[in-house]
Amino acid sequence: MIKLSIVIPCYNELKNLPLLLDRCGQVVVRKDIEIVLVDNGSTDESYTFLNESLSEFPFISLVHVEKNQGYGHGILEGLKAASGEILAWSHADMQTDPGDIIKGLEYFENVSDPSLIFAKGRRYGRPIIDSFFTVGMSLFETLLMRTYMWDINAQPTIFHRSFYESWDAPPNDFSLDLYAYFMAKSAGIQIKRFPVYFNKRAFGVSHWNFSLAAKFKFIKRTLSYSLELNQKIKNA
Repeated sequence: MIKLSIVIPCYNELKNLPLLLDRCGQVVVRKDIEIVLVDNGSTDESYTFLNESLSEFPFISLVHVEKNQGYGHGILEGLKAASGEILAWSHADMQTDPGDIIKGLEYFENVSDPSLIFAKGRRYGRPIIDSFFTVGMSLFETLLMRTYMWDINAQPTIFHRSFYESWDAPPNDFSLDLYAYFMAKSAGIQIKRFPVYFNKRAFGVSHWNFSLAAKFKFIKRTLSYSLELNQKIKNA
């Protein structure tokens, strides 16, 4: 039986994929852990590379999304294919170490009821401007949702399958991080945060955090969804 399924969406990360696969091979030493890589509609040769490489990694499966429909959509497609009792996601850009998820698994293995735990990284080592935006977003979400929320988009995100099965219409974009975090808080699930170092990208640039304009676009989308989610909760 699979204990932990790790979903990692990949979008045009061809140059980072060899590093990702090597690191996954180093940290996954248990037979009850699987990784679900999602080629999230990449327009480079990511899918071809993964198809040709995964025979060396029997614990990794591949999900192919024909056309990119958002970060959250890729994760949700991966979660559908996952078979673990504990589910997790992180990024393919190697800014967060896949090994962090293995560390976070300890929270679920040291309690009598793992369904009552939601674990999430807390980033350090980030540029000052990014930390500034995180503070602002965290304050806004805390005031709007009336519950303490911090570093909402930090990775990894780890939770029990029963929590995932309770979701109703989760978003297909980056707001999925907010949705999962807020729903865990609303359900009274215990939140565990642990420090993760945020590395620089080895190759490429972020698909959303590459300029000030892109940051504001991301924030605008997140704020819009926050208001929508808040209204949905009020009407429930």
